[in-house]
Amino acid sequence: MTAVVPEFLPDVLAWVVVAAFVATAALERYDRRRARVVGAGAWVAFGAFWGVLFPQFAFGMKSFVEGALSLAAVPLCLYAGYQLYAGRDSLFLLSRAVGAMGLIYLPFTTVEPAREFLVEAVSYQTYLVIEALGYDPAFTVAEENGYHSAFVFTDATGHEYYTYLVLACTGIGSMSIFGGLIAAVDAPLRRKLRAFALAVGVIWLLNVARNVFIALAFGNQWFQFFVDPITTLVGYSQPGMVSFFIADRVLSQLLALVALVGILWLVVRDVPEVLTIVEDVAYLVTGNEYDLRRTVAADGGTRRDDAGR
Repeated sequence: MTAVVPEFLPDVLAWVVVAAFVATAALERYDRRRARVVGAGAWVAFGAFWGVLFPQFAFGMKSFVEGALSLAAVPLCLYAGYQLYAGRDSLFLLSRAVGAMGLIYLPFTTVEPAREFLVEAVSYQTYLVIEALGYDPAFTVAEENGYHSAFVFTDATGHEYYTYLVLACTGIGSMSIFGGLIAAVDAPLRRKLRAFALAVGVIWLLNVARNVFIALAFGNQWFQFFVDPITTLVGYSQPGMVSFFIADRVLSQLLALVALVGILWLVVRDVPEVLTIVEDVAYLVTGNEYDLRRTVAADGGTRRDDAGR
């Protein structure tokens, strides 16, 4: 039996979490003792947020990668809250970053015109690339959200393969992550803006390529492998969904993790201060302390041409 989560709960929790992290950042300047208490509570709420999302990712969306990550995030958030409360003040920086990520991301989930514009802009660019590659699906309005974001491929037998883009297909989540990381650290504005522009540009291009790949793979049924085991495991009623599952839930999501690491490397070349946050995340995961800034600097991995500007 799949747990039923009220639709409003993730959004409410998200705003509570962001408000708590923003309050933590504000209190940090004046009263660190209270900031630790509020920050610890924010991390507990953040853990609850990921716990609430787990059934949606794992069972609703059939995404084992996102399901596993959301489940792993629960104890990590609780541990981060404990460490912050116990006096690991470097976690104030990570807390500030999470708050900034939320401030970037949440408006697109709640402001309808912003969400519609972003989804339709990415959908149109995806369609242009698909068309340039020699394919001609119908590009139409999605029944599910009313946005011009749906692609319909028709095979030789007249069978239609329908897919559509949603907010998660725009890359705004990844953009918010890097925007939050860059905004949180103390570094010259010029370097921060340059790193943010680079991250957003790369994410945008890779995301459009990802959408094109998934649409073509599903529309042309490129990955009809292990159909019976996958349909049984995932619970699909239509065998054709196997191509979508492999293209999106497996290949694209695994490659996205690799891409995020690569983009992080590009960002820290301009803003090595971000490595302080990465060090804390690594500590929470492994329990070991790291000095990544010294390692990266020793390898010549950071730019120093305008370090003082």
